[in-house]
Amino acid sequence: MSKTLLRLIKSKANPAPPSKPPLKPPIKHLVKDIVYILHTHNQWEENLETRISQSEVLASDVAHLVLDRIRDAELGLKFFDWVSRGPYSGPINGFAYSSLLKLLARSRVFSEMEIVLENMRVEGMSPTREAMSIVIQAYSDSGLVEKALELYHFVLKKYTYFLDVIACNSLLNMLVKLRKIEIACKVYDDMLERDGAEDRCVDNYSTCIMVKGFCKEGKLEKGRKLIEDRWGQGCIPNIIFYNALIDGYCKKGDVETANGLFKELKLKGFLPTLETYGAIINGFCKKEDFEAIHRLLMEMNSRGLIVNVQVYNTIIDARYKHGSIVKVVETIRGMIECGCKPDIVTYNTMISGSCRDGKLLEADQLLEQALGKGLVPNKFSYTPLIHAYCKQGGCERASNLLLEMTERGLKPDLVTYGALVHGLVVAGEVDGALTIREKMLERGVFPDAGIYNILMSGLCKKFKLPAAKQLLAEMLDVNVLPDAFVYATLVDGFIRNGELDEARKLFELTIEKGMNPGIVGYNALIKGYCKSGKMKDAMACIKRMKKQHLAPDEFTYSTIIDGYVKQDDLDGAHEMFGEMVKMKCKPNVVTYTSLINGFGRKGDLDEAQKIFRVMQACGVVPNVFTYSILIRSFCKEAKLIDAASFFQEMLLKRCVPNDVTFNYLVNGFSKSVSHVISEKRSEFRDNKESMFLNFFGTMILDGWAPRSAAYNSILICLCQYGMFRTALLLSNNMRSKGCIPDSVSFVALLHGVCLEGRSKEWKNIVSCNLNERELQIAVKYSLILDQYLPRGTTSEASVILQTMFEECQSHSKEGNNIQISVS
Repeated sequence: MSKTLLRLIKSKANPAPPSKPPLKPPIKHLVKDIVYILHTHNQWEENLETRISQSEVLASDVAHLVLDRIRDAELGLKFFDWVSRGPYSGPINGFAYSSLLKLLARSRVFSEMEIVLENMRVEGMSPTREAMSIVIQAYSDSGLVEKALELYHFVLKKYTYFLDVIACNSLLNMLVKLRKIEIACKVYDDMLERDGAEDRCVDNYSTCIMVKGFCKEGKLEKGRKLIEDRWGQGCIPNIIFYNALIDGYCKKGDVETANGLFKELKLKGFLPTLETYGAIINGFCKKEDFEAIHRLLMEMNSRGLIVNVQVYNTIIDARYKHGSIVKVVETIRGMIECGCKPDIVTYNTMISGSCRDGKLLEADQLLEQALGKGLVPNKFSYTPLIHAYCKQGGCERASNLLLEMTERGLKPDLVTYGALVHGLVVAGEVDGALTIREKMLERGVFPDAGIYNILMSGLCKKFKLPAAKQLLAEMLDVNVLPDAFVYATLVDGFIRNGELDEARKLFELTIEKGMNPGIVGYNALIKGYCKSGKMKDAMACIKRMKKQHLAPDEFTYSTIIDGYVKQDDLDGAHEMFGEMVKMKCKPNVVTYTSLINGFGRKGDLDEAQKIFRVMQACGVVPNVFTYSILIRSFCKEAKLIDAASFFQEMLLKRCVPNDVTFNYLVNGFSKSVSHVISEKRSEFRDNKESMFLNFFGTMILDGWAPRSAAYNSILICLCQYGMFRTALLLSNNMRSKGCIPDSVSFVALLHGVCLEGRSKEWKNIVSCNLNERELQIAVKYSLILDQYLPRGTTSEASVILQTMFEECQSHSKEGNNIQISVS
């Protein structure tokens, strides 16, 4: 089509600038007939020749009028071709060319437009103002802003007229969208300079676009000044101006000024729109002012404005981000009652928030609900769930979600795959993570340095250094450049593998490659030196860090302190602790635990206990390692009452003990029990404050072996403090430790089941194979346990045991030697 047009435009034409020809009444009928023939006759050429032959008007004289009434660009081009060759036509004038330009511009046929413009330039013809305005508007609206600017400057330089306000606003709007604010300012100044009473080149919308542009760039005062300067000069500020400013101030974080403008617009008689409310609510969301948001929602409701889903989504997202409780069922119901239908963004926001709060069941239900409502999920629906399940060790569920995602036609991206890979590595399933990497490659999603780093870290922790090296080689093969974190991971891998020299060489290589190892890299090498007892090298590494303007962090100091402790250099550890505090680096649980370990090993329990209390006073929460070390230290010095006290404190603080904790307690109480019990018999047996000591002392005095007494006392405490699952695992492991669960073990577990509210199903959970004598003992210890209940109450466990004992007695009286057996 373009070649045909080139041939047509090069035909004889009138180079004179266009001027409006007079329009006679017969011409209207002729134009109408031509348009009709063009649209209704396949062989319109012959029909047109017949019709025009009957007229005194040439086809070229009415071509522009006909083209103005045609909407089909291809038909317009064919008509233009016919006019240029027809026997009833004269030279084609500038009006016809301009009308053709307008038709092509409206149809976005840019290639033919450029040919027409070029040929008009060659023929010395000038397009009309209307034509050039429509052409530039078409380029602007289509995002071809560079071409629009080129033509805009051509018009300024070549012609005496200026573009109309619609074209200028279109260009302005696109420049602002593309953040070309300086060029937009120049165009706006041109518009102001050429604005006149007859030809309006600037209007309210022009100024509003500029205000939005300044707000977008954060130049809010400039936007306000523009409104003040233009006030009354063809510019009457309206709600749109206020919306732009309020939105700008809110995005900048200046909610106070935005709120001032919000009040001002109402005083001036403007009514806030949904956009106004949305902008100011967004600002209050960032400030966590939910009371103000509630007032605005009430105001909207009183005005009959329906809050749209975007506003609700903003509020829900803000509540999650600021740690507020979001009741998802009530929230969704409230939205629907207010006439607002939740969309997939609503559900995605809630799914993400529920996952962050660890409410995976709720997040799962939200996804199902969204699907049930016919909403189409996307990667943002699945990725938070995949990440959360991986974080909690539910990698199988996470893998199923990834499968479901792909079955729905969704393409997991790098973030989704990264979440699953990270989760699998954290769960210790490195082989599974490597399988996911293979699936990524199959689907055309290529791992980045971050995913390679996670995989290498997992391999290094599994002591599979050769496999980690192989991944590094693969990275280089596919042109994924390792960053400082990757090298730090490998340095750590060499250290775990006992290859400190190789780790040091790789560290130096990182620096030679022009990379800054960063705090992570230095910490990895320092850890290696401390692990090997090379404290001088570790301290030299810290000095080197400081020369690179890298401040040691809590991990650095904690590693050094732990290194000194393991070398029995408590003075060095204490000195580093002092420097850490002086440098305003907050000690963490590892720091304090290392110091406690040091003083515990030395036998200085007063200092160890003092550090422990300082740690708590500073708001640092002790972990299972802290408590286990304290228990070990006090057991080692035969201070069993203190050891038992720390054990019960950790349970009270909801810190779940592990096998190491249990071993320290059992060994400590077994080895030191004889002389301690003889000296503090009554203190052990009648210690009502310490459940552990009370039961341990009673069992020892009743003839139980120390190990059995210790294990059973642990079981009782675990169950009474709501850690039944941990107790059940310990009970199952007791046999492998040479200690068979007995009647007291059964009492502990039965009480645990009942405290969980599952008394009716205890037979499915706890096995029982006790004879009459053992049941009698069980009842005795159950009643001792009841002493820890509120006065006047009896546990369901004691009722169950009493019933079992009475049934056993009944059978005995009948002459049957019977055991109660439940499994």
